[in-house]
Amino acid sequence: MNSAYAVPAVALVVVATVLVGAFGLRISRTTSDFYVASRTVGPRLNAAAISGEYLSAASFLGIAGLVLVQGPDMLWYPVGYTAGYLVLLLFVAAPLRRSGAYTLPDFAEARLASHTVRRLAGTLVVGVGWLYLLPQLQGAGLTLTVLTGAPDSLGGLIVAVVVAATVAAGGMRSITFVQAFQYWLKLTALLVPALFLVLAWQGDGTPRHAFAEPAAFREQRAVRVDDTLDLKLDHPLTVTVDGTVDGRRHADTALRLPAGTHRIERGTRLTFAEGSPVPTAERGSTGGMSTSLAAGRQERPLYATYGLILATFLGTMGLPHVVVRFYTSPHGVAARRTTVAVLALIGVFYLLPPLYGALGRLYAPELALTGDADAAVLLLPDRMIGGVGGDLLGALVAGGAFAAFLSTASGLTMAVAGVLTQDVLPTRGVRHFRLGTVLAMAVPLAASLLVGGLPVADAVGLAFAVSASSFCPLLVLGIWWRRLTPPGAVAGMVVGGGSAFLAVAVTMAGLPATGGLHALLAWPALWSVPLGFLTMILVSLATPGRVPAGTAAILARFHLPEELRTEELRTEERKASEEHRAPEERGASEEHRAPEERRASEEHRAPEAKA
Repeated sequence: MNSAYAVPAVALVVVATVLVGAFGLRISRTTSDFYVASRTVGPRLNAAAISGEYLSAASFLGIAGLVLVQGPDMLWYPVGYTAGYLVLLLFVAAPLRRSGAYTLPDFAEARLASHTVRRLAGTLVVGVGWLYLLPQLQGAGLTLTVLTGAPDSLGGLIVAVVVAATVAAGGMRSITFVQAFQYWLKLTALLVPALFLVLAWQGDGTPRHAFAEPAAFREQRAVRVDDTLDLKLDHPLTVTVDGTVDGRRHADTALRLPAGTHRIERGTRLTFAEGSPVPTAERGSTGGMSTSLAAGRQERPLYATYGLILATFLGTMGLPHVVVRFYTSPHGVAARRTTVAVLALIGVFYLLPPLYGALGRLYAPELALTGDADAAVLLLPDRMIGGVGGDLLGALVAGGAFAAFLSTASGLTMAVAGVLTQDVLPTRGVRHFRLGTVLAMAVPLAASLLVGGLPVADAVGLAFAVSASSFCPLLVLGIWWRRLTPPGAVAGMVVGGGSAFLAVAVTMAGLPATGGLHALLAWPALWSVPLGFLTMILVSLATPGRVPAGTAAILARFHLPEELRTEELRTEERKASEEHRAPEERGASEEHRAPEERRASEEHRAPEAKA
């Protein structure tokens, strides 16, 4: 890719993000503006903002990479990401808005009147947010490396600085405009190149079915192996080797490799002839994090699919950067309309990444060997079109990719900073919110500099599993079950969310690398979500005396329309006012009003009744 076009495109996106954020800053004045945009964001703007922050690196780059490497089975990712909003629409959106909370910990405390539940919910929000921020920063590093050859850490550092500055300056009001702008930028950045790529694909005689047969090289291709891997061959293969294979050094030697597994050392260059099948690359633990979950999918495909479906369906409702958006709606009806609009917007977007994955399998199959499959979206315009046209389209895609990192990282930073400000820092307010913003971004940035990473879609899928196992039971039972108790909520979040978090940590450490236990830990939602629900229910039933005293009134506030609730509150206020007035004052007032009320009554009586 020509960096002379791509780098200015990325710079332009960064500058536009800062300028749009500055516009939000001009109208952000109060604490409510910083946290929930004063609850005045309409459905259209809010839907675009939610879609902008939700369509992350996993959506823009990761899905295409997984489809390229592992085929159509990975289409469950976009299906699950979209269907999660249907569950959110049916069970959570409107009641969550009516709760009047700023953050998920606020909701937990309002529902259960427990500081312990609040602190635990805050801890999980921070954990999920940091887990989700990590692949955004890694994706930014990958993008800038592909564009310019810069170090992996530079892209993440740029995203961290821009996001922290935007969020700290204008809060929710500012990033609402930024994320809405970035959704339309991301959609354009995928849609326009996709149209040209499809035309190029139709015109060059490439096979029409990308997955009908094993992937093969369309032309002679040299592949450099950056990390030691095992190459698995189903049939003998002749390849030119410059490096070390199976412990033996070769210098541009044509080597015939028999069927089986061969160890390729780091730095080796393999040159494949035109028409050669693309071998399978296996990467285990390399001292850092496991680099793929593909082995577990191959061993337990049905279990992995169901685990992925459950995590994405139920994890959406607990993602902190998504949930906090519904607090910005004016009322519950607007929250539902926002969710319907989001379903349409992300549904349109998710038609595009699988197309890039299929084309990548035809035009850039070597990415499956190098471990850079997530870069398929960035490289396809140059591979398929080339010239100035390919460079311009590649620059557009690169700008859209950076918009994906910036928008999602903004929402996550906002959610984590809100919890840190409310529950960790000693005092609250806009100034301390800005300090919380710096802390929210510093930890995942440090982690991205110290460790390697999973493919971005896999890493995000693990964050969904933790969210589904902890916040989904809390929200569903907290909104719809009056017998939920604080001990039940704590036990459910600890057991469900804690077990999923432990499974994620073990998986990211690469232990175990294969086998049934690996599949159980790599896709924990299938057992951790039911475990969270069951624990929460059983412990609540065992502690019936701990149901908060005002539960009925709180649930009524969640489910009654705002108009009815407002009239009910007015009635209660009038009654309370009457009870606190002196008896003689009430009597004098009633005597004063009585003649007027009698005259009004007489005027409205029927003529025969007056007679």
